[in-house]
Amino acid sequence: MGLFEKLTANAKAKRQRIVLPEGTEPRTLTAADRIIADGIADIILIGDPAEIMTMAKDLNLENIGNATIVNPADETVIDKYAPIYFELRKKKGISMEEARMTSANPLYLGCLMVKAGDADGQVAGALNTTGNVLRAAFQVIKTMPGIDVVSGAFVMVLPEGSPYGTNGLLIFADCAVVPEPDAAQLAQIAVSAGKTARDIAGIEPRVAILSFSTKGSAKSERVDKVIEATKI
Repeated sequence: MGLFEKLTANAKAKRQRIVLPEGTEPRTLTAADRIIADGIADIILIGDPAEIMTMAKDLNLENIGNATIVNPADETVIDKYAPIYFELRKKKGISMEEARMTSANPLYLGCLMVKAGDADGQVAGALNTTGNVLRAAFQVIKTMPGIDVVSGAFVMVLPEGSPYGTNGLLIFADCAVVPEPDAAQLAQIAVSAGKTARDIAGIEPRVAILSFSTKGSAKSERVDKVIEATKI
């Protein structure tokens, strides 16, 4: 069984509620239809219900009617989630009116649903930039205990029989979020990358922190940072 087959089997066995805030984006909607059909997750789409169902019909998607659709323009929805955002950000000087406006943003609304326990995760980025997706998550969901730097990871699945990684699996971090981490941040990114390997593939990770210096041949603050991160 390959990695994706294992992930699919695990997802079916531990079915989660996943929010897709870009509910009117064609690729997202098509993926949602397949996920529902395959029983991989329970899908929550954020967007105008009429627009979503019209798009689903145009794309010949037969399963979207089984998704939960949340309208960000629905005042009762905002009444429920805006107070949560207000409590999270009131020390930053936000007003309730501002909280209501922000809570109507699908990215923030999806995160607030996760925060409230009404969903288990959110997937976005087809229409929104990485920065916008992470900003909403950082403000609402925040990081896990012991980690205060948000980082990203690329998962590389190599051809079967590859001698690299574990069963051809390699994870590279951070290649998307933190351009110039300090030693402490780099150490946290390494720990988070290891956890990602465990969560995705169930393997005990072997982590390498890279620099341009081969066995200490070059002296630089960047090399010192890698050495310090490794010690941490």
